[in-house]
Amino acid sequence: MGSATSPHRQFPGGAEYAEALQHTQSCFQHPELRGAQPELSKLGLPRAISGAFASVFSLTSPTSGRRYAVKCFTRHVPDQEHRYQAISSQLARLDPAELSQPWNLGFEYLPDAISVGRERYPVLKMEWAEAVTLSSWLDDNHAHSSAVTRLADRFEALTRDLAAHEIAHGDLQHGNLLVASDDTLRLVDYDGMYVPALAGMGGTERGHRNYQSPLRGNDDFGETLDRFSAWVIFLSLKAIASDHALWKRLHEPSGDFLLLKDEDFKSAGGSIRLQTLLTHPDRTVSGLADHVRSLAFQPLDVLPPLAQAVPRQRTATTTTAASASGASAAPGAGGLPGWMTGHIPTQPTPKQTVVPVTSPAGFHSRTSLDVVTAVLWPFMLIAAIVLVVAGFAAPLIGAGAPFLTALFFTSFARGRRTERTQSLAVLSKLTHDLAQLDNPIKAAEKLDKDRAKFEAEEVKRAAAFPRAQQELTANYHAELKEAEQRRVRKQRDMDKKIDGLSEELRKALAKALSDKQSAYVRDRLSRQLIAQSPPHGIGPKLAARLAASGIRTAADFTGYRSVQNAQYNSTGAMLVLRSGHAVDVHGIGEAKAVALDVWRRGLVASAEAQQPKALNASERQPIEQGISRRRTQFTAQRKAVKAETDALRVLALKKMEDGQKRLARENTDAGDQARQRRQEFSTRTVALQQNSALHGTLSASLKTARLRRRGLSYARYTRFIYLGR
Repeated sequence: MGSATSPHRQFPGGAEYAEALQHTQSCFQHPELRGAQPELSKLGLPRAISGAFASVFSLTSPTSGRRYAVKCFTRHVPDQEHRYQAISSQLARLDPAELSQPWNLGFEYLPDAISVGRERYPVLKMEWAEAVTLSSWLDDNHAHSSAVTRLADRFEALTRDLAAHEIAHGDLQHGNLLVASDDTLRLVDYDGMYVPALAGMGGTERGHRNYQSPLRGNDDFGETLDRFSAWVIFLSLKAIASDHALWKRLHEPSGDFLLLKDEDFKSAGGSIRLQTLLTHPDRTVSGLADHVRSLAFQPLDVLPPLAQAVPRQRTATTTTAASASGASAAPGAGGLPGWMTGHIPTQPTPKQTVVPVTSPAGFHSRTSLDVVTAVLWPFMLIAAIVLVVAGFAAPLIGAGAPFLTALFFTSFARGRRTERTQSLAVLSKLTHDLAQLDNPIKAAEKLDKDRAKFEAEEVKRAAAFPRAQQELTANYHAELKEAEQRRVRKQRDMDKKIDGLSEELRKALAKALSDKQSAYVRDRLSRQLIAQSPPHGIGPKLAARLAASGIRTAADFTGYRSVQNAQYNSTGAMLVLRSGHAVDVHGIGEAKAVALDVWRRGLVASAEAQQPKALNASERQPIEQGISRRRTQFTAQRKAVKAETDALRVLALKKMEDGQKRLARENTDAGDQARQRRQEFSTRTVALQQNSALHGTLSASLKTARLRRRGLSYARYTRFIYLGR
């Protein structure tokens, strides 16, 4: 039987496991599973819950009566048994008294546990949890705000438990979070779980796409694996607790998500779901949504744990001051989010100046000067009559002099009255104070204009921050891709060179052997003198002529070339030297040339039959050593390419992290400045209200002072000096 852990082994599918589970008496050997009763579908077949890597069946043990979830694997998982043993060992060490709730379920990995056909395969035997999935629970309870709030708190506590023991589930999502009857949580499906004993190994899955960061990759496998999905789930629960209508508005029936999907994280600007949460009036919901949006563009290992969400849940009160002129404070001008409390200095409220109205309404208590003035008028009248009767030359001028004197003296006496002095002082002060105040209507318009401009700039800034993060992340991935392409290209070139060395060695050895054999044959041919052992038809004279033409041995020529003699209408021959040149030897016709060529070929065949068939060790060694040196060089160059790529990756990561820190710092500074500006707007709003009220008070006082001034007129004074009122 094949090993259950072989990477090349074909695993059965869910239907094949279902067929085998119809006969649990024979397919299982484990005492609690042998003869177990599977839960059946409407068709009478074992009911399967199928996933990407396995199918899960519910079986009830005939011995203990306990119900188990049996996971049958449909795909090979690297180091499966080692992983489950490490996970089981870690979970077994957890003290239930230290956990927030009994979320962990016991399981047992059973290698070669189930027989399907003629092969045996591993299974995972798990405790059966009497609970419902998180999404099903929300279908029934989303309208109960307090219950959803408690569940959000329990979920946060569960993540604290995992973090405290350096555990990451790897696939936190609605289907792997079960809610028991007491509203506590159970965690199932530990296939992708990380525990410290698995440090350095790779992940086996990437988790449900609707709960994972767009930046999660195959190499991400550590204790920070759950942080993004934890924030997504916590945001969903807090949003539903705040506004239960969001469940029906953003969730789809039987949808594989709670409120947000993977496309919402990848394209936040065009996401209706995320924008709904970002603009929600509940500051907790909008704040968490904005936080999740920013986390989507950060590497997993720098994400904050969900525990940091707790101080964010203190709700803020918003104060609104009504303006006396009808203008109202802008939203958010008063209250601050709870987690900002204590970080923004409180600005003192300007005090309103109260101007007392002390302008007298009339004259009171006649003085001696008033009495003199009253007596003066009759005397002046008598004087005028006397002058007229006496026939003064200019009666109008003479009679008018006493009247002018009386008018002047009366004005002088009126001007000396305390009431008139006080009235002028009050009017002067009120007019001066009123001139010092801004026009409330214009001031309100300017405040509204400044606030609108500021908020527009804040909207742009808020939108620019995630775009800048996306750009940094995109540049990071582009640099990684470029570095990876460079590595692949260079290593492929090196691999081609390394792979080509074997053929190069073969050719070099073959060439060396060929050269050795050629040298041997030439040596043998050079020993065969034509004069000593001439071929048939070649006498001493022809041998001498051949020698004179440079052909003394069988090695000096390679054959002949037929030539047509047009003059004699006959065919001749020219012998071909080793250099390739052809020579015409007198007396050597075609027949003798053929005889020479046959003679030479016979010698060549005899030499080739006796030539060396292989190189000796001393001849092979320098060739093989040369190839080995080149192989070592190419291998070192290949390793250097990987080191260069790793350095480029580190550099790209540092560049992105530095950029993220810079953006975060700039965003924090900009946020602090924005909060200060909002405080300034709040102070200006209060000052505007007080200015408007003071402006109204001063205007009313000035109007009253002017009305009262009429009681201090010249006619009123004349009446006062005679009537006393």
